[in-house]
Amino acid sequence: MNDVIYNLTFGDPVNLLWVGLGTMLGILVGAIPGLTGAMLIALTLPLTYAMQPTEAMVLLVSMYVGSISGGLITATLLRMPGTPASVITTLDGYPMARNGKPGRALGLGIMASFVGGLISWGFLILLAKPISHVSTELGDFDYFALVLVALVLIASVSGKSLAAGVFSGLFGILVTIPGESPATGASRWTFGLEQLNSGFDLLPVLIGLFAVSQVIHEVAHRSEDVEQVSEVKPEGILLGVQDWCKHMMNMVRSSVIGTWVGILPGIGANVGSVMAYSAAKSVSKDAAAFGTGSEEGVVASESANNATIGGALIPLVAMGIPGSVIDAILLGALVLHGLQPGVLLFQNNPDVVYTIIVTMLFANVVMFVMMVMSARWISKLATIPRHYLLPIVIVFCVVGSYALNNRMFDVWVMLGFGIVGFLMERQKIPLAPFVIGFVLAPIAEEKLGAGLQATGGSYLPLVTRPVALIFVLISFVLVVWPILKSLKASSIPSDTSKGSS
Repeated sequence: MNDVIYNLTFGDPVNLLWVGLGTMLGILVGAIPGLTGAMLIALTLPLTYAMQPTEAMVLLVSMYVGSISGGLITATLLRMPGTPASVITTLDGYPMARNGKPGRALGLGIMASFVGGLISWGFLILLAKPISHVSTELGDFDYFALVLVALVLIASVSGKSLAAGVFSGLFGILVTIPGESPATGASRWTFGLEQLNSGFDLLPVLIGLFAVSQVIHEVAHRSEDVEQVSEVKPEGILLGVQDWCKHMMNMVRSSVIGTWVGILPGIGANVGSVMAYSAAKSVSKDAAAFGTGSEEGVVASESANNATIGGALIPLVAMGIPGSVIDAILLGALVLHGLQPGVLLFQNNPDVVYTIIVTMLFANVVMFVMMVMSARWISKLATIPRHYLLPIVIVFCVVGSYALNNRMFDVWVMLGFGIVGFLMERQKIPLAPFVIGFVLAPIAEEKLGAGLQATGGSYLPLVTRPVALIFVLISFVLVVWPILKSLKASSIPSDTSKGSS
């Protein structure tokens, strides 16, 4: 590993150039609503044909780190998450920016992103080999039970109205039904539209809900004074030692959650941020502030979504199993360069494995420096008059949605869900539960279907497998606890009235 570090620095300085270039491009693309790190890496992959495998992985992994972090900027300043991983950050980052603290919101997010990346890097370097043995023991029911935990957490991000949150979550699950069943492959609810055979893609739906709906909102209220986010100042971004100490426990807890969620294939950074956000809210002394500009919420979300990078890289380098869409592209890059992913990668190409590991560390350091130095200028997006900015945002949204599959259908889906998101927010229905249901329902259905096929239709493994049983019990507690809390709160006034009479 020392040789890899030497090659990345003094041995071959060109690799440092790749780290800087990849991280910078990742941040810029991640900050643009409608464009994602997956799109950037996929478009860059053909350009790495002529590169050495180690150089290619340096560039692509740096883009990975930068793209996840870059979404923080527009999620905080414009409530338009550049990446799905930053969706939860909008819940508190944007209210903080509107309340005159854009610099502090960005500073907290950058700090949390850096710590989350470092902690997950520690897990990556320690667990890459051992986790290959542990992960092979997890079955489909174990994965289903874990996703079930995340689904019931909808109640934790439902805002003031539990009913509205549950409705939003169920609506999100309903939208996943059209297309092929993840469990059986059977086509359903396509209404004769060939484009619906694969269902609604995540990217157009998220762009519509969070970016287009915001554009519609701005247009609908064009006669009103648009609330401008105040200019970001350097002193707001640079935080003191007290801030690091104050939020360290939250960052460590959220980073650990994000790392372990990232390890599980197919779960993703958005789920990690949801679970960390919910955990932070449940232990916070000021839980009511979440969703209105809570510093703890920003820290939890950004720590977790950056920590999922290191977590997702563990099954990639250890077993050849991609933990996310971007990891699937990285897996293709390894195959493209004639390498065999999996356990044999450690034996046959240890230099590539340790290049990936060391690059993640370097890219996190470069990301931190670049974000601190450049966030002030990138944040100028927020000071541009909206009638200039909104058309540009729409163009990026259309380009990003169309480029996904090169078809106009995704653009219409994006516009349709933009209207849906606008109407939901007008009715005070939160968007976060919708996203959770939309992202997790197919995963839960796929894992449950595979488990039932393997057991001949028996659900017993949910209670006979220790890991699955633990997650099922946690889900039960998470469902029952808010109900008991609500019943207790509703009974207090009646008891008081009886006493007064």
